[in-house]
Amino acid sequence: MSDSRLSRRKFIRQTGLSALAASAAGVGQALNLSASAAEAQKIVKVEAITFREDLRVGGGSGGSGETEFWWLRLTTEQGLVGYGETYPFVAAEVGALEDVADQLLGRNALDISGIWKYLYHRMTMRNAGGAEMRLLSALNMAQLDILGKASELPLYRLLGGRTRDRIRVYNTTTDYWAINEMRMGPDTLRIVDFLLERGINAMKIYPFDGGGDSISAQELESGLKWIRDIRDRSGTQMDICVDCWGRWDLPSAQRIAKVLEPYGIMYLEDVMLPNSVEAYARLAAETSVPICMSETYASRYEYRELLQQRACDVVMYDLSWVGGPWEGKRISDMADSYLIPTSPHTCGGPLLYLASIHLCAAIPNFLIMESNYWKYTHQFPHFLDNVPVPSEGSVQPSDAPGLGAEIRQELFDSGDASVRTMAALD
Repeated sequence: MSDSRLSRRKFIRQTGLSALAASAAGVGQALNLSASAAEAQKIVKVEAITFREDLRVGGGSGGSGETEFWWLRLTTEQGLVGYGETYPFVAAEVGALEDVADQLLGRNALDISGIWKYLYHRMTMRNAGGAEMRLLSALNMAQLDILGKASELPLYRLLGGRTRDRIRVYNTTTDYWAINEMRMGPDTLRIVDFLLERGINAMKIYPFDGGGDSISAQELESGLKWIRDIRDRSGTQMDICVDCWGRWDLPSAQRIAKVLEPYGIMYLEDVMLPNSVEAYARLAAETSVPICMSETYASRYEYRELLQQRACDVVMYDLSWVGGPWEGKRISDMADSYLIPTSPHTCGGPLLYLASIHLCAAIPNFLIMESNYWKYTHQFPHFLDNVPVPSEGSVQPSDAPGLGAEIRQELFDSGDASVRTMAALD
């Protein structure tokens, strides 16, 4: 071969052909990775990384600074290390890992679908979901991180490559993740100006936050004032997402949707608990407001009925709860067959944030992704050296292999992070 010709490795990396065959049935075929190297990615160590209970990080007035997430770390016999993340019930999730850690040893970390199917079947036959599903999500993320490092490809390439150059974000706006002491209500106009000045032209708010299942006329009017203030200040410059955190019954959800119709909001999220597809189907059929749900669902099997019954207009999932990035991609593809867009939930930890950015770069039916000023400004930099900060209202995935997370060594040197070996081969 002449020097002027590209090497096979260089050709594959430059053209992105290594991602073409990425599918649940054949990940290994798509990689710039020899068969012998692929077979050598046997899991030899499984670890849980947790953070000091009294660790408080983050400036401003947002949040308590508590770290509700934790990391799963896998090491292969070739020395590759993969990180995954889930939250928010650390003791239960680490306990779930303790139950299965020994069963991961000796398995090939690149058997993404095989390990997922094995653990999903095991937990489904004992009541699927909960801590076990969140653990599976972290495990899947860690395996994909290893896959990226083994193939020298960023995660978004493994998920099919780019479908867009810009990943638009909205800002989740709450008092517990406040922006520089500002509160919705008294400071609504200042918050709108602050976000628009930074190119962020969408925000999620929680205007209907009553104490019961049924909403009163006064609560409706109080919540609408926030909507009117945003519209009066920005016109249609600012898109509005309204989240109700599953607080209301069906009649209240119908009233909320009705009063929101004139304001052209982007979507109404989790207005009821997501435990009745029939109720959501009825609501979606009655209103012109797009209905979004639900970050609380786990796996494509739950979303299937939601889509079949036309119970939502936007699919939301959390990659650290739903089964990991691989499952998020499958859910997105399923939603795309119904022409339904997706809007990932990201307000957990920094690895969830990175993984979601990678997935959003790859999926064809992306709408908008969650972000939070307090988290990427104050909290996440304590854990990572390369936290993506929105520019002109969008973020970009890293081109480093896998998740591309630059985890700060100071976490371990200072004792902020503790490592517990759950299982290891001698």
